[in-house]
Amino acid sequence: MQAGTTTGAARQLGLSQSAISRSVANLEDRVGGTLFERDGGRLRPTQEAVRLNRRLDPLFEALDRIDGPTEPMQETLRLIAPPTYAHRFLVSQIGSFLKANPSFFVSFEVNTSDEVTRGILDDRFDIGITGVELSRAGVKLIPYRKSEAVCAMCPDHPLAGRNKLEPADLDGQDMIALTHRHARRGHLDRVLQQAQAKPHLIAEVSTSFAAADLAKDGLGIAVINPFPLYNYRADDLAFVRFDSPIRYQIYFAVSDTRPVPRVARAFMRHLRMNTATDPYSTKG
Repeated sequence: MQAGTTTGAARQLGLSQSAISRSVANLEDRVGGTLFERDGGRLRPTQEAVRLNRRLDPLFEALDRIDGPTEPMQETLRLIAPPTYAHRFLVSQIGSFLKANPSFFVSFEVNTSDEVTRGILDDRFDIGITGVELSRAGVKLIPYRKSEAVCAMCPDHPLAGRNKLEPADLDGQDMIALTHRHARRGHLDRVLQQAQAKPHLIAEVSTSFAAADLAKDGLGIAVINPFPLYNYRADDLAFVRFDSPIRYQIYFAVSDTRPVPRVARAFMRHLRMNTATDPYSTKG
């Protein structure tokens, strides 16, 4: 599963290639199905192999804890996320994760949500964080957090004291919006159009953090996903619930054809256990 070839597996285990091939054939006979398919000289695991590996993972981990490696082995987590989740939030989580797990190593890339998907498919990353809901063969989305839309504005804005804002309340208001490459931008435009609300668009930006920073400077209102931004801007911004059907879902993106590495599973557990609570988001 990890080496991708019988030659690579033989090298890792200190066995001959023929011994590995016989072991695979014997295992396939026992389970009564094909576990690997040949593809350009490589062995690609079937869905049955992935399911079997997941069932055996706890056993392998238990054996590791009993015996332990003769020498410490550094495991690498290959992580990718878009800027909204990467800056500050994931950086701090990576720091606490590495302090708790000094034998792990993290390779972290900040890129677009599209690149998150491509990176998982190409086996360049073990796990990604994404807010894009897509159905793509080979990529599995595991729910992590969900949240409702909020209006972010400077604390002295005339609407900052409201308990909630409706789309009609934004008519004529200065607004900072996300660019049209964000799916929620189109959703927001439709919600405002249905309410016959015409805000005054001041600027378009590519991240929620940029929109919040402009709102903090008094340039207008930003309708954004409050996670994870709320925990870093609650002291200098006012957040008001936006009464609309706009919702956000954040996922862990992993391969659906390869086993999820132990270090990636550990990082997902770490995030679930250490994500700070806020008034606008809940667990997946």
